[in-house]
Amino acid sequence: MNKKLLLIGGGGHCKSVLDCLLDLKTYSEIGIIDQKEAIGKTVMGVPIVGCDEDLESLFSQGYTSAFVTVGSIGNPSLRIKLFNLIREIGYEIPVISDPSATVSAHAQIEAGVFIGKQSIVNAGARIEKGAILNTGCIIEHDCRVGAFSHISPGAVLSGEVIIGKNTHIGANATVRQQVHIGSDSIIGMASVVLENIGSHVMAYGNPCKEVKKL
Repeated sequence: MNKKLLLIGGGGHCKSVLDCLLDLKTYSEIGIIDQKEAIGKTVMGVPIVGCDEDLESLFSQGYTSAFVTVGSIGNPSLRIKLFNLIREIGYEIPVISDPSATVSAHAQIEAGVFIGKQSIVNAGARIEKGAILNTGCIIEHDCRVGAFSHISPGAVLSGEVIIGKNTHIGANATVRQQVHIGSDSIIGMASVVLENIGSHVMAYGNPCKEVKKL
């Protein structure tokens, strides 16, 4: 094993991903990319080795994999920008799944997805690139989670739910089976979603209702 990985972003979400990686021991070396002034510091004992400007030179130095560890609540634009940047440079973008997560062999998981502790992804689910499935969420059979969407801790998607791209599902929200939620929307924490929700809206409550356009 001689694989070197860069984590792009050294904040709170980085700690969640790093905790998983330290258990997996998949990579021989891990470095973190963050602000220039943070170079030389560490996160959980892992060094910050550069900033965004160093990504091309670090690729030539043998870091062949990279993963975006910037979190997002409702606006994944920075995550998308960084994902596209590392892909253009040529980095391999892995899937990172915590050892405690349960992921069906019959689910489709695209590049750059993070699956957190105790999460469940059931058969027939499709998780598109760059999505975050946070701690303890449940993605039931035949759901689809769009690219760069964020399913927060404890959220439940019942069977055949479709979530558009760039959408945020708040902590402990529950989405009824076969409901569709559009792209670029935010569902508030603890909401109970019984009917379809459109794109570019904020919605919350029990039952969940659209409250404003985004």
